[in-house]
Amino acid sequence: MDEGMLAKPEDVVDRDREWGLLTEFVTDPDPAMRLGIVSGRRRHGKSYLLQALSERVGGLYVTAVREEGRLPAIQRFSDAIAAHAGLRPGTLRLTDWRDVLSNALDVTARSRTPLLVIDELPYLLQHSPEIPGLLQQLYDERQRGTGAGPGARVILCGSAMSVMHELLSGTKPLRGRAVIDLRLGAFDYRASRVFWQIDDPLTALQVHAVLGGAPGYRPVAARPHPNDGFASWLTRTLLDPGRAVYSRTETEYLLREDPRITQHTLYYDILTAIAQGATTPTRIGAALERQRNAVTHPLDVLESTGYVQREQDILRPRHPVITLADPVIRFNQLITLPQAATVEQGFAEQAWQAAAPTFNSKILGPHFEDLARAFTRRYAHTLLPGGLPGPVGTTEVADPAARTKHEVDVIALALGERPQAPRARIALIGEAKATAARRGTGDLQRLEHIRALLTDQGYDTTGTTLALFSLHGFYPDLMESAADRDDLLLVDLATLYGIG
Repeated sequence: MDEGMLAKPEDVVDRDREWGLLTEFVTDPDPAMRLGIVSGRRRHGKSYLLQALSERVGGLYVTAVREEGRLPAIQRFSDAIAAHAGLRPGTLRLTDWRDVLSNALDVTARSRTPLLVIDELPYLLQHSPEIPGLLQQLYDERQRGTGAGPGARVILCGSAMSVMHELLSGTKPLRGRAVIDLRLGAFDYRASRVFWQIDDPLTALQVHAVLGGAPGYRPVAARPHPNDGFASWLTRTLLDPGRAVYSRTETEYLLREDPRITQHTLYYDILTAIAQGATTPTRIGAALERQRNAVTHPLDVLESTGYVQREQDILRPRHPVITLADPVIRFNQLITLPQAATVEQGFAEQAWQAAAPTFNSKILGPHFEDLARAFTRRYAHTLLPGGLPGPVGTTEVADPAARTKHEVDVIALALGERPQAPRARIALIGEAKATAARRGTGDLQRLEHIRALLTDQGYDTTGTTLALFSLHGFYPDLMESAADRDDLLLVDLATLYGIG
């Protein structure tokens, strides 16, 4: 196939690695059938990417419908196969999924790049759980590759993360048969700013703090544009009950994506407890007046879907900290729900004014710390003397003399070091505070003190860089100091976003 035909379309933003992986998969000349799995959260752009791929190679792309029954689904798939073969709708009268899948593979085999994409597969499995087993049979039958050209390339896609991940687990029919298991994440924060075309990095940070990097939000939340002012944009999107992206509506939709989430009230309460600062199963259970074991399974479900995350201390073997991973859910639990009556009476601006302090302290602040860690993982290697760092996270450092502990927002071990290893080499210690004040020498002295404590505790800090992250810049004396030192890194918003 002409290499130009598989160049990534201009309207597919970012996704270079994913596009390369998928095009390599579909252009593999092997005559045997090959299978790929693509999963990812709602609005992460899976369908957009796979539609673009299918259009590029002339593949057959079919998507399932949430509440469609078995027979209507079979007929709609049959019509799609007929259309792909150049026949009129209704020409094919297939009655079972084996015939549907077999015909789809035969029709796509006529193409130089025989691609079949079945999107939103979990919807089909609700009424037709036999589909993975049938695909296994067809896969095994087509391993000898009797045709002259490449074998069928089948991509199964879905948003119900638990269902998609179980396709390849344990004794499931498709285990061991997939070449690709691509889990499509959201855009990173830099790609999100470019995608949204946001000029001001502070506005980009604020938008990312409430929507994250899911590209599917832009079509439903881009008017008014955030460049017109964050507060104005927010009150007319996430705080507008008439909008599809209204955070209460969106959160309910997100929770319905996973079939394991049936007790919505319990899951809502758990999310609220986490948003309000409960960070362990015991504390979450106490907030709900339940035993710890009553929230263990729901927490596992929420973690597997990507709605919550457990952050492990990089240096110490202590209990991981549970936090909300989804920005929309975090915004809903902390801002919209407490102000719901006011918002739904049409007073979104007043509700936002009342909630702004909570936004700054519990959303913007933690999110800025998250992006500081993301910067350290992905971009700081171009600025660090030691190059690419190893594991990045957070920690607490004991200060026996002061009888206190210091929280470290960003800590990176040297490449090759393992988390919680004694005497590990530390590449970076950083502090990220989303305050209105500029950072000064007092902030630097605090980091120097923490570095000295770590040295006393046996860690190797000879090559440790001290990093200060700031929303509003730095005092001149600190900037002068940074110019004369190799171990000090100052990261303002322009540096964070790679601007200039």
